[in-house]
Amino acid sequence: MTMPAAEPPVENLVDALLSDLSNTVLLSQGAILVVALALAWLVLRHLVARLSPVNREAWHADEWPRFMIPVLTLLAILVSRPLLALSQTVHLFNLAVPLLLSMFIIQFSFFLLRTLFNPGAGLRTAERSLSWLVWGVVALHITGHLGTLVAGMDAVGFSIGKQHISLYTALLGLASVAVTMLGALSAGRLIEGRLIAASHLNGNLKVVLSKLVRALLLVFAVLIALPLVGIDITVLSVFGGALGVGLGLGLQKIASNYVSGFSLLIENSLRIGDMIEVEGRYGKVTEIATRYTVLRAQDGTESIIPNETLITATVINHSLTDKNNRVHLPIQVGYGSDLARVREIMLAAAAAHPRVLKAPAPVVLLKDFGESGIDMELALWIDTPDAGEVLLRSDLNWTIWEAFQRENIEIPFPQRVVHLVNDGAPASA
Repeated sequence: MTMPAAEPPVENLVDALLSDLSNTVLLSQGAILVVALALAWLVLRHLVARLSPVNREAWHADEWPRFMIPVLTLLAILVSRPLLALSQTVHLFNLAVPLLLSMFIIQFSFFLLRTLFNPGAGLRTAERSLSWLVWGVVALHITGHLGTLVAGMDAVGFSIGKQHISLYTALLGLASVAVTMLGALSAGRLIEGRLIAASHLNGNLKVVLSKLVRALLLVFAVLIALPLVGIDITVLSVFGGALGVGLGLGLQKIASNYVSGFSLLIENSLRIGDMIEVEGRYGKVTEIATRYTVLRAQDGTESIIPNETLITATVINHSLTDKNNRVHLPIQVGYGSDLARVREIMLAAAAAHPRVLKAPAPVVLLKDFGESGIDMELALWIDTPDAGEVLLRSDLNWTIWEAFQRENIEIPFPQRVVHLVNDGAPASA
């Protein structure tokens, strides 16, 4: 494949502007530039002021001036430059266009990165690198050296079959993929926000749709970006074959976890907020990712469970179809206790607790006649399994204990009656 010849070097915009320093045309262009900046600021201020506080925060409207003022000013210059060019040189406008465009690219990229990723050292490094890269390209452009650099990079390359890939093409392809993927992630975030706000959709369906949309957008971004710079996408078949070999040799577990994650979401057997128990771990499902599920225990610890485990192991879901859970509270009383009064006290304690459901009503069961006392059990229902049972049991035990103390009802301790039998006869003389 024959690459097109590189374009001739761009005019040195700095030298052209310096040649106009003694010319009054700079005053008119400077005045238009200042007016365009002022109008852009006023329009943007009016637009942001019309937003409600909720939308202003949700859309990060406070950061709009950083990239909207340069782009609005750029539009004004692009409209007025052809008109002024009929009667005078427009070297100031020619220099302002790449500067404003670079400001827009940098600030808009920062805006997207900050909305997509959490702040941290990595994000700051990416922003700093992007800023240096864009300003470096602009500096080469306005000094007229960009064309020479592009021609040099275009001369270095390699071929894959009939496809020739130069250094310039590869870098341009990476930049195109990065831009389109950033746009795809932003579009995915917007669609995800719409899906989450849709009250008529199931929670798991929202997660499945958002993940599928994001994956499809990323694939389309790559398929769109590569042909834009002249790279044949059939080259990707080589990487597709390598990926298939990798899946067959060493990535089975990872692929299995991904497939299991989508199976869990589609089957709706597990939802965010469910209280589950798996392999001895009990807690609340706080996140279902494509590879793992996060389970938060009552003590605040979080377990990362591979999705394959949730498919192959037995999972006890305490809130799959009904959040009502039954709680059993065993209590032992002495054999001399008034069981009718014991029953009244236990039912009263359950009725007074705000977490105990009125229907189904609590019941008191006489479970067994033990060695030390009579085994009773308070059986009740709650609809808040995510709040746990430890505090509930503690509250009920305190209430029952205080009532037993007032009523002189004995809670026996383990005891055993031992009879000594003298079966030996006295020796005869």
